[in-house]
Amino acid sequence: MNGLILFAHGARDPRWAAPFEAVAAGIRAARPALVVRLAFLEFMQPGLLEAGSALAQQGATRIDIVPMFLGAGGHVRQDLPALVDALRAAWPGVAVTLHPAIGEIDAVTAAMAAAIVTTVMPPSAPR
Repeated sequence: MNGLILFAHGARDPRWAAPFEAVAAGIRAARPALVVRLAFLEFMQPGLLEAGSALAQQGATRIDIVPMFLGAGGHVRQDLPALVDALRAAWPGVAVTLHPAIGEIDAVTAAMAAAIVTTVMPPSAPR
């Protein structure tokens, strides 16, 4: 079984997680065999180790982690690798792959640019 963790910062307001839950639902619809979990750095649960451990306990032999950050700042460069190392140490038989921050993927930046252009200048607007 393969697992996917969407790793986000977290916030005190639970409504903040709605876009991430929508992304997870979209992935589940597209790839029903993939077990998708959200995990958070702070303020919200579960944390990365808890989400990864839940996947491993379900039988995941591979876990991909996608940081849901627009850029790779201190959390992605410093905090996240330490959390990934802890997950790998706790589950040495599970292959754990850390992917780039979602905002650093070309298709994502292109989609954001297109969405902004459409929002600011709808196709019917004079250019």
